[in-house]
Amino acid sequence: MFLVVCLVLLAGYPVAFTLAGIALLFGLGGAAAGAFPAGELLALPSRVFGIMTNETLIAVPLFVFMGVMLERSQIARELLEATAALFGRRRGGLGITVVLVGALLAASTGIVGATVVTMGLLALPTMLRRGYDPGLSAGTICAAGTLGQVIPPSIMLVLLGDVIASAYQQAQASMGVFSMQTVSVGDLFVGALIPGLLTVAAYLLYLLFVAWRWPAAMPAVPDDERGATTGLVLVSRLLPPLVLIMAVLGSIMIGAATPTEAAAIGALGAILLAAARGRLGRRELTAVTDQTARLTSMVFMILIGASLFSLVFSAYGGDRAVHDLLGNLPGGALGAMLVVMAAMFLLGFILDFIEITFVVVPIVAPALLAMGLDPIWLGVMMAINLQTSFLTPPFGFALFYLRGVAPASLETGAIYRGVVPFILIQLGMLGLLAAWPGLVTWLPGLVYR
Repeated sequence: MFLVVCLVLLAGYPVAFTLAGIALLFGLGGAAAGAFPAGELLALPSRVFGIMTNETLIAVPLFVFMGVMLERSQIARELLEATAALFGRRRGGLGITVVLVGALLAASTGIVGATVVTMGLLALPTMLRRGYDPGLSAGTICAAGTLGQVIPPSIMLVLLGDVIASAYQQAQASMGVFSMQTVSVGDLFVGALIPGLLTVAAYLLYLLFVAWRWPAAMPAVPDDERGATTGLVLVSRLLPPLVLIMAVLGSIMIGAATPTEAAAIGALGAILLAAARGRLGRRELTAVTDQTARLTSMVFMILIGASLFSLVFSAYGGDRAVHDLLGNLPGGALGAMLVVMAAMFLLGFILDFIEITFVVVPIVAPALLAMGLDPIWLGVMMAINLQTSFLTPPFGFALFYLRGVAPASLETGAIYRGVVPFILIQLGMLGLLAAWPGLVTWLPGLVYR
């Protein structure tokens, strides 16, 4: 089933309908051959109803709305202009600016496409005009855009949190443990905070090293071409998104709001910021709601298709086969985790993070959690692994987004070469978190103990 899905996706068919269609073909075909219990398909309506009534997943359209609204209010442009004037005098300053702005946008929007396209339009022409290496410029913008997947609030963490919570309950039931303890999206938000900041720091260290080792690749902006930004202007442009970030993440960390409620706070804050800038007309609001509906529909259609796929896959005994396979691997939990991480990384070359989250994670996570792995650590490890899927060719979405707005003079090969160091940094972060799980688990233990 999984192999057929990959082949059909490579042929260019839509993900949601591919998952559902292949599941129905295998289910109905197996029922006709007497190898599949057709009554299992009757469980699909209850699964779809469960998706529709899942309060955690309400955060998805709210976070999408917040990100699209902030994009329309041109906060990214203002942040880029302010920080470029602040760091432009240094060698590599434009690259540092892109990473810092990407981190701020990640914590306030969480939408990769919006961040990559915005910075591709605003920063890439300037970097190329100033003599920056084309591959390094493209790689920096793509990598900075993917920070929105690991720095909370993140749509990926919302989806992963819901899947990991369900897998954790399944793992407890398989072990005969009936505990009220569970894992939430808020746990993943807090657990991903330190790894997300460490990823930003690693990007900056890499850019500083390149600026020191190969100065011609990241020249400083000439004195006569630097913009002037006063401290008051800088504060006025940095303060609103920072306040919004603190309102969303702070309300979760102090226990004042659930992630869904915090998403509503963020959506309202984005509306207020757009209104304060005079960019909340009927046309803007219509465009934001339309794009939010399109993105949200895409996510939930894939989720429904993945639910049908997993239903048929489990009815054939696929989940038990995967559990036995992982349990019999040499090295125990560590060996199983290594195999799963490698498989997810390779699947990221041909699948989007949403498909992997909804199809692969529900299959492998219960088995891994039954081996005693920490659910928060596992969720954050998977999130950083899935972050690479945006950068790995040929189907890395960040690469597509940047290719769509980059000038024709920038070769596609240069974009692919430019992201390689950042993929290696992300893989290095996986190794760091594997060696020191406390980087993920310490803060949630401190906040929620």
